[in-house]
Amino acid sequence: MTSEVSFFRSLAIQGRVMQALLMREVITRYGRDNLGVLWLIGEPMVFTLGVMALWTFAGMHHGSQLPIAAFAITGYSSVLMWRNSVGRCVSALQSNFNLLYHRNVQVIDVFITRTLLEMAGATMSFIVLSIAFTAAELMTWPVDPLQVIFGWLMLAWFGLALALIIGAATAYSEIVERLWGPTTYFMFPLAGAAFMVDWLPKQAQDVVLFLPMVHGLEIIREGYFGNVVRTHYDLGYMATCCLVMTLVGLFLVRDAGERVEQQ
Repeated sequence: MTSEVSFFRSLAIQGRVMQALLMREVITRYGRDNLGVLWLIGEPMVFTLGVMALWTFAGMHHGSQLPIAAFAITGYSSVLMWRNSVGRCVSALQSNFNLLYHRNVQVIDVFITRTLLEMAGATMSFIVLSIAFTAAELMTWPVDPLQVIFGWLMLAWFGLALALIIGAATAYSEIVERLWGPTTYFMFPLAGAAFMVDWLPKQAQDVVLFLPMVHGLEIIREGYFGNVVRTHYDLGYMATCCLVMTLVGLFLVRDAGERVEQQ
């Protein structure tokens, strides 16, 4: 009975720590006014709308009859979710170093807080844009909403695992932070936002399907468009990659925490 009480007490403390870190992060990044908080949702919305407008004016239909609005929203909102989550964790240790002197604040708390904040913004942006453009009859409701949610959660898992790895790796060397920026530019066009795997040559398909996030995006688009599109994904492969990455990330975070304590 004592162990159960201790567990729930620790859980309550952890919840208060996470809440405090979330509020601190929101105030630090967006200010105390409502407009600043709204930018959490507005930032990914502006990027996705900009890409969609560029495609529309350029007459780019990706060689298919898929609505540009739906294609852009499912693609770029998904990629921004995991990419921004990792990007925010790259500098997390440096900007929150003083907080780690508190006994109840751990390295993993900082990473999870920043990841949750970015994912919440991208998710709300995805929902708001989908509702708005569906109401404007520029796109339709997803064929299978549950599959879209499932694919989104798989990408969130991938983003969290990668954020733990990259964020913790910055405790070993500053080079990781410097390399992550160029790496994102290389990964972005390969992540599946601007193409369906089926549109690529067979050799190119084999290459991009090594990337776990491509599988997640294919799951989302199959749930959104149904039989209109032909998708290529392996759920077992993506789940295995995410699991291995999560274990590696947790190991690195634990070791990074010990390094921070020594400093």
